[in-house]
Amino acid sequence: MSIFRGKLPYPHFSAFLTNLNDAIARAAELIAQADGLLVTAGAGMGVDSGLPDFRGEGGFWKHYPALGRSGIGFTAIACPDAFRNDPRLAWGFYGHRLRLYRETTPHEGFQILRRWAKGMAHGLFAFTSNVDGQFPKAGFSHNQIMEAHGSIHHLQCLDGCREEIGSADDFDPVVDEENCLLLNDPPTCPHCGSSARPNVLMFGDWDWQSSRADSQRAALDGWRKWVFQIAVIEIGAGTDIPTVRNFGELIGEPLIRINPNEPGVHKNGIISLRMGGLDALRKIDEAFNGLRAARQL
Repeated sequence: MSIFRGKLPYPHFSAFLTNLNDAIARAAELIAQADGLLVTAGAGMGVDSGLPDFRGEGGFWKHYPALGRSGIGFTAIACPDAFRNDPRLAWGFYGHRLRLYRETTPHEGFQILRRWAKGMAHGLFAFTSNVDGQFPKAGFSHNQIMEAHGSIHHLQCLDGCREEIGSADDFDPVVDEENCLLLNDPPTCPHCGSSARPNVLMFGDWDWQSSRADSQRAALDGWRKWVFQIAVIEIGAGTDIPTVRNFGELIGEPLIRINPNEPGVHKNGIISLRMGGLDALRKIDEAFNGLRAARQL
């Protein structure tokens, strides 16, 4: 059965709840009614953990000024050709990100989501375009996550000698951050000795090995079969790369969209919260706890 099932038996409600408190209360009600929680997360999910926001070339070059000085944009460095043309520069960028993600502690919002799901018959599943590995680091099990664009914590052969994905755990990048250059040797394929690259779906990428994501998708499909009343909560998913937004909308209603910059909706059945992820989750949690306390009276 496809996860793209028909609409669920929730009443329709206005997408444009003008009062923020009313929208938060409605979001809490929908979560309290659900027997399964689908978390769909974009890059904004990591901002509250201190991870950089690459929105626009200006934002990207702010974090990687060496690339800015050379006029190298995000789409130019985040592509397989960068590893072929200048592997130390490409791994300077990805190696720095790998270290950053390893050192980052996921924010409190991850635990709020897990706590909500504990009371649901079918728990939760996370669908994310992020490659940072913050969901597993926050305690989500491997069968609760779909990383639609792969993971920087895994590697594949740049030449695609085998359709095999390995761990990046043994690679400890040493990066000259001022010049965005890898100082130690880049990782190599254990089979052919060629260069290795992150198992991440990049721009212009026809060689990405998707077997991990395919397996995760199968797990998501399997989980989805059992969920009758699903609540979808979308956090920090933008429109530049709309993978997450499109996916959540295809699932059906209800959908709770949290986004401080792009909260727009185009149909009923979506609650829109113009807020940061952690702030919104905390406020929904307050309302959720109030509902639970009232039911226990």
